[in-house]
Amino acid sequence: MLFVSSVKIEAQIATLNLQIATPNLKPQTEQKDTSKSLQSLFKFGQFSGSARYYFMATDNKGSLSNFYANAFGMGIGYESAKIKGFQAGLSGYFIDNLYSSDFTKLDSSTKQGSRYELAQFNVLNPATKTMMSRLEEVYLKYTYKKSFIKFGKQDFKSPFINPQDGRMRPTMVEGAILDFNEIQKLKITSAWLHGIAPRGTIDWFSIKETIGLFGTGTNPDGSKSPSPNQISTKGIFLLAATYSFTSNNKIQLLNQYVENVFNTSLAQAEGSIAINAHRNILYGVQYIEQHAANNGGNANQTLAYLPKGSLARTFGGHLGIEWPKKWQAFINYNRITKDGRFLMPREWGREPFFTYMPRERNEGCGDVQAINLVANKTFANSRLKIEYSYGHYYLPNIKNIALNKYGMPSYFQTNLDIRCQFKGYFKGIDAQFLYAYKGKIGNTYNQDKSIINRVNMSSYNLVLNFHF
Repeated sequence: MLFVSSVKIEAQIATLNLQIATPNLKPQTEQKDTSKSLQSLFKFGQFSGSARYYFMATDNKGSLSNFYANAFGMGIGYESAKIKGFQAGLSGYFIDNLYSSDFTKLDSSTKQGSRYELAQFNVLNPATKTMMSRLEEVYLKYTYKKSFIKFGKQDFKSPFINPQDGRMRPTMVEGAILDFNEIQKLKITSAWLHGIAPRGTIDWFSIKETIGLFGTGTNPDGSKSPSPNQISTKGIFLLAATYSFTSNNKIQLLNQYVENVFNTSLAQAEGSIAINAHRNILYGVQYIEQHAANNGGNANQTLAYLPKGSLARTFGGHLGIEWPKKWQAFINYNRITKDGRFLMPREWGREPFFTYMPRERNEGCGDVQAINLVANKTFANSRLKIEYSYGHYYLPNIKNIALNKYGMPSYFQTNLDIRCQFKGYFKGIDAQFLYAYKGKIGNTYNQDKSIINRVNMSSYNLVLNFHF
């Protein structure tokens, strides 16, 4: 099946965070404030590094083109010791295309290229074959008791802006981030962001340059959505508060304002309730509301990110049970109402819906019904985890452009995710295998362009990683 067996996977040492979150190039231990001079500030800092090998392949239906990528990368980071609460950090990463598809070659019938594999390298230059590098972190950090403020290029995770680390490198941000933890059970995060290095790129961009960088889709009236630099904004302001009622139950309120473009608010509660000594009920509820700000980014409405006066609402939840020996099972549901399309630039992160499954998104749509089932089991002292998920996603008809920005048909999806963390001599090495299949439910009107890389396709992923 496919060409997977014919691709030589060169066994390079590589690295993976077991949660496929941010591959951390920063030290894993807290630095004590023992530095007494500028010299000792750097002398007693810590170096850290990581390496990653990632094989990815897409098997499309019938005669439609298939794609594959073999990528290897290494990075190193440094964080200084503290002096009167201050620290500085720096990190960078190199990526090499070992052996991959020719990403300049498009499918002959649809004129579509690789959707997933190209993002292992640089989506803005498909012809690149040489080693690529990216400066990832340059920051100054001040820590006071349990809180800190951090300026510069750095990693960041929130419901709408996050590493979305399903490729070689994660999304990074530039700006100022305050993390306040001086009130018991309450965490407050505030951020002003003016730059982003999206996943799948090797450069840094202003906020307005990132909107539409990965593809534009259509406006509700059928015109092409704006390309980068056609939106006017000074940046993103975010304020979030998380209150933990107990160690297992919390509520989060968040507001994200993209100046002159849109405002998005989120309320979410999740946690677990003990049934008895051996079983827990797991729950979560979520509500999101989005409004256009001013003219949606441009006075010319055909160039606005979303029309003036736009409104979108989405809500969802999940319910699960946790058994002894680390078994979990969930049912998840999400609804995007008919009020309008829920929009969030894909360059910034993945959507926070409970029904999210790797390799597809519902962002860009309105009038969506999604439901999925998830079961996972953790084995061998938490070193091996296997998860299976299956879901149905009912989207508007692909011809309903007012509610379907990217023309994605309704689909079903099944994922198998296996993760392993090694110990002993191989300590520091993690591995992941992810298989995803997406099948067609909605009408594609016999258009191959609505099928390739979207439905009736399989995605294979093998990741090997090493932290040092």
